[in-house]
Amino acid sequence: MKGKIILTAFLAGGCFIAQAQEKKAKPEDTEVYTPVPPEVKPGKKCGDAPSDAVVLFDGSNLDQWVMADDKSPAKWNVSKGILTVNKQAGNIETKKSFNNYQLHIEWRVPANITGTGQGRGNSGVFLASIGKGDAGYELQVLDSYNNKTYTNGMAGSIYKQFVPLANPTNKPGEWQAYDVIWTAPVFGSDGKLQSPARVTVLFNGVLVQNNVELKGPTQYIGEAAYRQAHGASPIKLQAHGDKSEPLSFRNIWIREL
Repeated sequence: MKGKIILTAFLAGGCFIAQAQEKKAKPEDTEVYTPVPPEVKPGKKCGDAPSDAVVLFDGSNLDQWVMADDKSPAKWNVSKGILTVNKQAGNIETKKSFNNYQLHIEWRVPANITGTGQGRGNSGVFLASIGKGDAGYELQVLDSYNNKTYTNGMAGSIYKQFVPLANPTNKPGEWQAYDVIWTAPVFGSDGKLQSPARVTVLFNGVLVQNNVELKGPTQYIGEAAYRQAHGASPIKLQAHGDKSEPLSFRNIWIREL
């Protein structure tokens, strides 16, 4: 349709006759000028933090992190710009809590990694930590390069819920990158779920989770469900208890949405 139709009536021979007149549409009818998006300067190279990001780990210290269980200073190892898991110390999480966000995080299993299946470079990025131990919503970290395991537990999976759409894992010793868009669940004043959590994940630039709707927090045994209402939550990194060599992280930043 080219434009709006306007009906007019006029008297002709004692009768009213409706006549359609066309009002021509203009391109500017559908142009908007507000709101104006804020200017954000991208990183100088792919994976660098943009100007409005909160840098969670820049290679120098763990000032943005605490131990997940008792909130004491984080006790993982920082050396030469790299953060390495301390399995004896336990999980760490961000001091700050977040709702919706964009997250970038890079990780690497050692080149000499040993073990098989879930015992090979196991860790996790808990997109919202909602309690002690491994409570929360887990994006799995694992060496999935020629390493067979259950597919909803491989790298890029939403653990025990969603199999990744592809397996773009690099070789052990090479860096991997996750880019995550997280939409937090919303609960009403009565504690009932109003809208579930959703997540999109790019793994080494490849889409592996496409705006999936989570069934609830990660459940190791049994079906996931929303059993506990919560608000903004920290992001947690897992110190898994397997016997393989500990993996490392670097270049962690977040943009609140």
